[in-house]
Amino acid sequence: MPSISQLNVYPIKSCGAISCDTVRLTPYGLEHDRNWMVVDGLGRFITQRTHASLARVQPALNGDTLDVRAPGMSALALPIDPAALAGARTIAARVWGDTVPALDAGDAAAGWFSDYLGAPVRLVRFDPHAERTASREWTGESAAAVRFADGFPLLVIGEASLGDLNARLQAKGVDPIPMNRFRPNLVLSGIEAYEEDYTDTLRIAAADGDIALRIVKPCTRCPMPTIDQARGTPDPRWPNEPTDTMSTYRSDSRMNGAITFGQNAIVVSGAGSTLTLGLACDVDLRFDA
Repeated sequence: MPSISQLNVYPIKSCGAISCDTVRLTPYGLEHDRNWMVVDGLGRFITQRTHASLARVQPALNGDTLDVRAPGMSALALPIDPAALAGARTIAARVWGDTVPALDAGDAAAGWFSDYLGAPVRLVRFDPHAERTASREWTGESAAAVRFADGFPLLVIGEASLGDLNARLQAKGVDPIPMNRFRPNLVLSGIEAYEEDYTDTLRIAAADGDIALRIVKPCTRCPMPTIDQARGTPDPRWPNEPTDTMSTYRSDSRMNGAITFGQNAIVVSGAGSTLTLGLACDVDLRFDA
């Protein structure tokens, strides 16, 4: 029976994950996911694509604060409640083609991230009064809320898909890689390799309500999966893996030949319910992908 084997929340876009045993589902995905983001002086988002060392920034939920640590840095405490930023300066934050108002997290946070990255940056928090929705080209009639994620509320990957990729890597003499290279929110066990590519809806009977998540778009892959999340750099032995291997079999005609791995999903129903490791999932398949 398919079930949830990982639940990962990324409070700060492009920084480390918090692996959860339980997490509340919200309309924009997992609670706290991509609520914060690092931006440059023009409000443009900064990610591991240009600043790979963000991988080593590790957040942790600690009561009313998000504690942030990184090598060589003292701890930074951020208030979780956006009301703590009442009166804060508003920054027009840009994520790809979207611009949304965001709350400046203050000079201490800006100084911390600027010192760590060696570049002048600010940290912003998604304004809960702002609206950002996923592309209707992919969600159709559904207006899916999203915060600072690249484009969609959730990323879903099957364990077997990574297992297949790792078998291909090992056949080339390359070490297997962990799932964190792909930064999923939900990882599923008990499905075939790449079965998520042909999934329409995941139905989950949580203890506090039924949940439906609809798969809407393949996740195209930039060079970020080449970044070792523990090092904050590509593995010097194989700096272009797993991209080189994926390019031999994961070119997706639906995405104009781009490499895809994992599937983006939206919340159809069940916001407010709690996801838990080990919860069984009913997988509704489609065969037109």
